[in-house]
Formats: sequence, C-alpha cells, structure tokens
Amino acid sequence: MRAMALLAAGLALACAALPLGAAGRVTEAQRRVRAVTRVAGLAAFWDFVRRDAGGRRFDAHQPVGATHDYALDVVNYVHEYWGEGRPAVPDDVPTLGSGPFGDAVVIRAESDATFRPLLMVPRTRLHDTPLDVKGPGASVSMLAWVMRESGNHAIAGIWHEGTDLAEASGARRVERGMRQYALFAGLAANEGASAVHVSENGASSFGDRYARNLASTVAVMPAIRLGPAGPPRGVRWSVMAFTFDNARDEVTAYLDGVAASYWIERPDSHPFFKWPAQGWRQAEWQRQPGLQPGEDPAFPKAQWYTPPEGTPRSRVVLDERPDTRIEVHEYDYTRVRVTYARQPDGTPGAIIRRDLLALRANPFWFGHDLYAPASPDLGGPFTVGRVIHSSRGVGFTGAIGGIAVWRRALRPDEVSALSAVAAGPSLRRPGA
Repeated sequence: MRAMALLAAGLALACAALPLGAAGRVTEAQRRVRAVTRVAGLAAFWDFVRRDAGGRRFDAHQPVGATHDYALDVVNYVHEYWGEGRPAVPDDVPTLGSGPFGDAVVIRAESDATFRPLLMVPRTRLHDTPLDVKGPGASVSMLAWVMRESGNHAIAGIWHEGTDLAEASGARRVERGMRQYALFAGLAANEGASAVHVSENGASSFGDRYARNLASTVAVMPAIRLGPAGPPRGVRWSVMAFTFDNARDEVTAYLDGVAASYWIERPDSHPFFKWPAQGWRQAEWQRQPGLQPGEDPAFPKAQWYTPPEGTPRSRVVLDERPDTRIEVHEYDYTRVRVTYARQPDGTPGAIIRRDLLALRANPFWFGHDLYAPASPDLGGPFTVGRVIHSSRGVGFTGAIGGIAVWRRALRPDEVSALSAVAAGPSLRRPGA
C-alpha cells in the first residue's frame, strides 16, 4: 500500500509539471514522459523535445521543485581540447523530427577528424547536483532510447576518458581521466550490446590504461540505417539500461528490459575481459606465499578483482587421479578450476592451484563506490552521443531519443516497465 501511495504521489507531481494538450487532454507524448518522470529517484530526463528558455538547447525534466541547469551545450571536443577544427553549433547535432517522446538527436559519422560534436552539461553546472552520482553508498540507474546505426562507443554519462595518453599528443588541455558512470554500445566486450561502465577512481583498471569495469548484455541492438528520410517504417527503438546497486556490489546491463546472464568463457583471451581476469589472477598469486610465475609484485591491491567466492553454487568433479582431484566451482561471478591434493583416504586435501575458467559479464561484480571528485576541476561533464577521448574516433552513430538518470538502483520490474513506455510507434514533434 505504501508503494502504491508513493507511486500515486509521484504521478500527481509529474502530472502537475506537464501542461495538458488541447481541450485538457493528455497527449501520448505527455503520457510517455509522465511514465518516466513519475519513477522515484529521478535526477534528470532528456526527451529531446523540451528546450531551455532560449529555445536552442535541449533541457531536462526534473523532479518538481528542482531547478538545476541541465541544458545541453553542443561542443566540438576536438576544438575545445586540441584547438583544432571549428566550434560546434546546435545545428551540428540534427534531429529526426520524431522519436519515442517526440524527437531524437542524430549522431553522425563525421568525416572531418577535427570535428566530433557532442552534447554536454559542463562539470561546473552539474557538480554536487543529483546528476553527480558518486561516493559512499551511492547507486545509479540510466535508460537510453536508441537507434544504433554503427559503432560501439559511448551513448551518455559522466565519462571523461582523459587527454593525457600518448595518442592525445598535441592536446592543449591535458586532463586525466574523470569517469563515474556511462552507457556504451558494447565496446570490445560485445559490439552492439547494451553495456555499462563504472569507475571507482576516474582512471584505469586492472593494469590497463583504460577503465575495464563493465557489464554487458549478451543480446545486441540491430544496425539500422538512418537515411535522409530517417529510419525505415516500423523500426522500433532499442532501450538500453543499467543499474548499479551499491549495496549488492553489482552492475547489471539491460536491453529492451531484459538482463540475461552472460558468462565469458576463457576470459584470459577475451579482448576486454582479459583485464579483470588479470586482476583476479594477480590477487590469487599475491595471496600465496612466495613469488608465483607471472606474478607482478607491483600490481596494486586496489586493482585486484576479488568477487565473493565463499560456498560454491555448484561443484563438479572434472578429473580424479591417484594424487590429485580437480573440481569446477561456480560462484555468483566466477567459475574456477580447483586442483586438490588427494589425501590417503581419497578425499580432497590442500588446494594446489586455482584457475579462472569463466567470468560473469552480466551482472558484473563491482566492489567499490563510484569515483567522487571533490571539486569541479577533478570531475568530468555529462555528455551525450560521445565522450572526450584521446583517440578522437567517430564512436557511436545513430539516433538517441531519450536519456534518463536515477539516483538509485531500479528494480528489474521497473526497468521492464520503463522499457515498454515507448514501445508504440515514434511520435512526431509538433510542427515537424
């Protein structure tokens, strides 16, 4: 009853914040927006219809009474950080004229290597506001309504990759990585998937130069060609989502409301998950007496990957010999081959070695708080369509029709319901 009362109160607030259509009727666009804004814990929701007072920048829906300046600037980050190319203007990020809530921005495959426009809430405007989810105990969720044309990189989030790497040579603004949370189109983990990056330090993970804490769906989005007339008729929007539940140390990726379990077999050879696998191995070796083959004594303990491995969910005997017994133990986030010395009575004795066979990519264990920059100069902006990146690549291309962020971990049923909000046909922007 309490939950129903809270939902009703949230709906009432959302309804009060939106004007009605002609003759006092609620339009389909308003119904869809309300279905998003009424969910408790909302920080910001861009539907790419709502504009600021000047009418040029996309603005966010916020809870009633919140007045944070989350209007999205259009920025060519290559010009801002390298001093190359021209400044971007609003028309450099065109719109479809239709979308899940009435419109959508289009991220194009720009041919000019000095031109990488993105949408941005600068750090100075978001620092210590509800959008700045960070620090002890903080959880976060995000949904994005997307039509993916190509690419596997960033959709939206607070994820400044830094301009201090070797390939960023010539940058006039040299800044370290300042990452917190973001949605990506799969990266090298699973191209075209819905993937979520989180960071505890803003910088790198597991001995690599990039961040590598990531959950990914096994399912991928279709590649949709956006021609001059927009997407083909009948094409539906993909709904990417993630939750980070701090209390559970768990990051979960969703696609169209589904978060199927995803295991990476032989993670040591995977182009992305070899890095957390390395963090697992180094932790395993450093906990053993003496220097182990392959062990790096300088590998920092803060970069170990140590998901809980108490009582296994399952134990399977793989091999038995006179002097050894080998079992496969499956835990919530890892699958490990355990080699025992056999005792005289044939039962398993001391563990001789443990080898990582598989790592779970969805959900993914993340035993940290989100990076918490203490001042604006130590934190990154919230960007849409791209992130600031040393490689200056094209990244994701396609259309983005909505971005919503919550300051809590949504329940699976909430993600499922939100993913169905705009399941019907795209809506046209009034006047489009």
